[in-house]
Amino acid sequence: MYATRVLRQAAVHAERTPLIRFIGKRSIPEQVDHTPQPHPASPSGALPAGFGNGQNGGNSHASFSSYRDHAQQHGPLRKSIATAGGIGSQSAAHLGSVEPPKGVYFDRNELPERFRRVPLTAAEIEAVETGGATLFG
Repeated sequence: MYATRVLRQAAVHAERTPLIRFIGKRSIPEQVDHTPQPHPASPSGALPAGFGNGQNGGNSHASFSSYRDHAQQHGPLRKSIATAGGIGSQSAAHLGSVEPPKGVYFDRNELPERFRRVPLTAAEIEAVETGGATLFG
């Protein structure tokens, strides 16, 4: 019990030097550009078509209440959408095909063979189940 107290007091009085060192003094930029930019590694070097065309810098709603009128979590948050001919006003058959466009995949197994997961071998499964003990015995 006394050893803990002594160690705590020693830690309070000891000068601690952090292991990480920063170069230069801390500064906060005066202006930050928040406009959407394409990723530096993107193959096209451009944003997707129609990205950020709405009002308020990419937001398609003029206000939060307008957004909330159209937001969904487990269905519309307000009942005004269904009565206005929006969500749920048409049957699924009228909405069109659910087939993905070319180059888009819904499941990992639809990808080309080189991108699929490699199946586990029996030896790997045994190693996982025994915590690696079978590798040494």
